[in-house]
Amino acid sequence: MNGKYYQAFLDLISEKKKGLAILIDPDKFDVSKTVAFLRDIPKKTTHLFVGGSTVFNNETETVVRAIKKCSQLPIFLFPGDFSQITSEANALLFLSLLSGRNAEYLIGQQVKAIPNLRGVDLEVISTGYILVDGGNDSAVARVSETSPMPQVNIKAIIDTALAGQYLGAKLIYLEAGSGAKVSVKSEIIKKVKAALNVPLIVGGGIRTELQMEEVYAAGADMIVMGTAFE
Repeated sequence: MNGKYYQAFLDLISEKKKGLAILIDPDKFDVSKTVAFLRDIPKKTTHLFVGGSTVFNNETETVVRAIKKCSQLPIFLFPGDFSQITSEANALLFLSLLSGRNAEYLIGQQVKAIPNLRGVDLEVISTGYILVDGGNDSAVARVSETSPMPQVNIKAIIDTALAGQYLGAKLIYLEAGSGAKVSVKSEIIKKVKAALNVPLIVGGGIRTELQMEEVYAAGADMIVMGTAFE
């Protein structure tokens, strides 16, 4: 049975609508400016993602609490490691870094997260996470000690996404990395979407309205924007 927030996303897609998530990095976010930040994000924002590659001192929970006081938008955790989990959020993207071969981010962090999830009212959404080359040295690549997938190797990206779906992922997330110089190519998005039966999220390097329109047109069900709003 699907959880409340995942089902709401599916309902959004069935209504031929698109999702827009604004990613908030707790390590860079000033909670004293929460109201102003939320006022300035696009009115078509459907979700708020909270997380970063390196976050310390329970900053994730502090940020989530501040956001909840000012917004009714669903808050999804997008954690860089198990320590960023907080029951204050509505849902957790339970990520597995499918593009890498570092066992710590394929399954290690996930096992470490379990004690933090027992008895917690937090919707867990299995998510296959695929890092593609955005033309820069991304924080994800550094922290996970993995290499992004070259965008020219489209078949490998498609196969990796489909493998994630077959493993049970309810979402596939194509990510070019924070501060990416180039976003995921439309050809890749189109072909990955055609292969999948689950929603597709795309992020990294998307900064303009035109880029958003192109990514949506290629088949993304949700776009994630972060750096543009930091």
